[in-house]
Amino acid sequence: MRILLYAINHAPEIIGIGKYMGELAEWLATRGHEVRVITAPPYYPAWRVAEGYSARRYSREARDGCTVYRCPLWLPRPTSAGNRIVHLLSFALSSLPVALWQGLVWRPAVVFAVEPPLFCAPAAWAAARLGGAAAWLHVQDFELDVAFELGLVEGNAARTLVGWMERAVLGRFDVVSAISRRMCERLGEKGIARDRIALFENWVDTRAIRPLDGPSPMRAELAIDADAVVALYAGNMGEKQGLETLLTAAKALSARPDIRFVLAGDGAARARYEAMAEGQENVRFLGLQPDHGLNDLLNLADVHLLPQRADAADLVMPSKLIGMLGSGRPVIAGAAPGTEIATTLERCGVVVPPDDGAAMAAAIESLAAEPARRRALGRAARETAVARGPWKQSRESQYRRAWLSVGLWSWTMRCTMFRTARWPRIRWPGSTSGWRRRSGRPRRT
Repeated sequence: MRILLYAINHAPEIIGIGKYMGELAEWLATRGHEVRVITAPPYYPAWRVAEGYSARRYSREARDGCTVYRCPLWLPRPTSAGNRIVHLLSFALSSLPVALWQGLVWRPAVVFAVEPPLFCAPAAWAAARLGGAAAWLHVQDFELDVAFELGLVEGNAARTLVGWMERAVLGRFDVVSAISRRMCERLGEKGIARDRIALFENWVDTRAIRPLDGPSPMRAELAIDADAVVALYAGNMGEKQGLETLLTAAKALSARPDIRFVLAGDGAARARYEAMAEGQENVRFLGLQPDHGLNDLLNLADVHLLPQRADAADLVMPSKLIGMLGSGRPVIAGAAPGTEIATTLERCGVVVPPDDGAAMAAAIESLAAEPARRRALGRAARETAVARGPWKQSRESQYRRAWLSVGLWSWTMRCTMFRTARWPRIRWPGSTSGWRRRSGRPRRT
């Protein structure tokens, strides 16, 4: 089956949407599907194009059994709200002709697009219709809602207009999926029919991310005492992550040399966070870790930290959470009661009010004093990760990916069987192409 994946982020990015899109494309290819990807050059989370790639020209490469088309985009410095909009628009415009050409000429069976950016959704839908394909939009992040809630974009009139446009775009897709139940509920609130909404959670390879038998080798590399408690944050360092809460907690615990804060990652706001932490000897910043070092990093933690801005509750579901749980360590999260994060951590973590550094510090201090409780919560965390993202029979049968494969196949068959009835097929002058039945299966001639 021909599948066209359309997302601004892709491998070799190692965190966020790019990581999941790369793994999804590779997995589909190993299942025998013919996969093409429309994406940008790798730049996230550092907001710098990776070595060997260009932000100014088109390119094509073979990666993990897939054909990857990389389209130009503008990378802003600094990354203000206005600059980000232009950044997303630049990719939407540069990728538009590639998407339409793939839909018209290659004619995939499924077009699978990822939000953010929503700006690419119209092109994905048009490509699907040109090729008579199923149109699938997968929401990793309600970017527009987050922008308004965090005050990055203001104005009631603008919000009303953007909301109307978003509903108009989302409503045209055959399937709209999201990564959490609360996000699926929000899709319903935006007017998407319930039978078109699907839950497709992010996954973790619980064979690769697992508790180590002994201390992480990174503890010795960083010269951290064996009896010290490490509070770890690992992930993107942007504005919506709210890392100010962690720095406030670190300052409150500065008199506790037995509690060490490690912040690992990169992002648009990292320089600002480093400036805020200047002079705090209990805080250490690390860069992004390669895939082969990720498990050692996650096992460095005695407790994982997951701050979140109160205004972004249930508009995003941090993909890093499932990896934290997979490492078999408890998680302290800033989240309001009833949110998806709070529900997930009922058995395996501690939830404090969002944006409350003092409460975060108290929770860290409490767990630091109770190693038995940490171990119990850690075991529950591991169980939660395995239950939510199991890998069965080695490589191919990770539950969520298999779920997606079934979903793609069922929708493709439906759209193939009823192609003529559902959507008008474009016929160019002089074209003799059409559909006829042979051996009981629809085939193109």
